[in-house]
Amino acid sequence: MHILAATDFSTRSQRAVRRAGLLARSKGAEITLVHVVDDDQPPELIALETREAERILGEQIDAVAELRGIPSRALVVAGDPFDGILRAAASMGADLIVMGAPRKQLLRDILVGTTVERVIRTGSVPVLMVNGEVERSYQTALVPVDLSEPSMKAIRSGMSLGLPVGARLSIVHAFVPLAKGQMFYSGLSQETIDGYVAEERIRATKELIAFLKENGLADHGQPVRVEEGTPFEVISNAVEQSSPDVLIMGTHGRSGIAKALLGSVTEEVLRSLDVDILAVPPTR
Repeated sequence: MHILAATDFSTRSQRAVRRAGLLARSKGAEITLVHVVDDDQPPELIALETREAERILGEQIDAVAELRGIPSRALVVAGDPFDGILRAAASMGADLIVMGAPRKQLLRDILVGTTVERVIRTGSVPVLMVNGEVERSYQTALVPVDLSEPSMKAIRSGMSLGLPVGARLSIVHAFVPLAKGQMFYSGLSQETIDGYVAEERIRATKELIAFLKENGLADHGQPVRVEEGTPFEVISNAVEQSSPDVLIMGTHGRSGIAKALLGSVTEEVLRSLDVDILAVPPTR
């Protein structure tokens, strides 16, 4: 297994490097620390920054406690940050990319997307965005499931990466009772509306159990919760209530304008929730 840890030498990136070290230790993996130098500048400045970056990466490999005893190497590439990270990941056959949470730059984030989002959108490798302090290996994980192939791939990827497995992984599923608003405005009693919502919850629960069974996960004993609300609302509430160490999400492939400009549930979660997030791209 090979892990790529991308760093811009910020505190956020330092957390990502440390988390990558913990994961590599638990999986017997190798690590490559990658820094991307801006190539839109004079060649002599690119060369100077490359040498300095190589020096700092070497110092990090020697100094970061989580990397001690783990096969590690440094790599500096020139280019746009997201493209450089993807090229580096492809060149080494990385199984996981680990990155720090980005600074918030609202207008640019809306129109272009952060480096993390752009890596997730265009890459084919799971990306772990590290938000929290690194104190221990992940003990608990939460996986939102929408009965799609990407959400099942997310579960399997999380398990294969050891984030974590078995009963420590819980599942949340959102459902929206579509007729609830119409029933309310039609003047039906609250008891009737509540009964309809309860029936919809039962239906959604049966569909989730059937989906898990179809994919060989019905007997693994994961805690399952089915909640009313939009996907983001349900995910956000579940994170607040259960405080998982990591949130594992599948992403849906999009293209063109939709891919560039429209926010997905995953992107909303990436921008809004203060939790480590593993984003697993669809099979491309």
